[in-house]
Amino acid sequence: MILKKILKLAEKNNISISCLEKTLGFGNGTIKKWGESSPSVDKLKKVADYFGVSIEYFLE
Repeated sequence: MILKKILKLAEKNNISISCLEKTLGFGNGTIKKWGESSPSVDKLKKVADYFGVSIEYFLE
């Protein structure tokens, strides 16, 4: 669910996941792994802040 929402936001904002990971200082492939495991609150907050949404957006 979280990964799908991030992918949707990235597409809407015309940014690749690899570029997003670089911009936020994440390792390569970090976000894709969130399809199988949950991200830390700190990392999820960075993504939320980048896209201007709340953390709750990803949890709905």
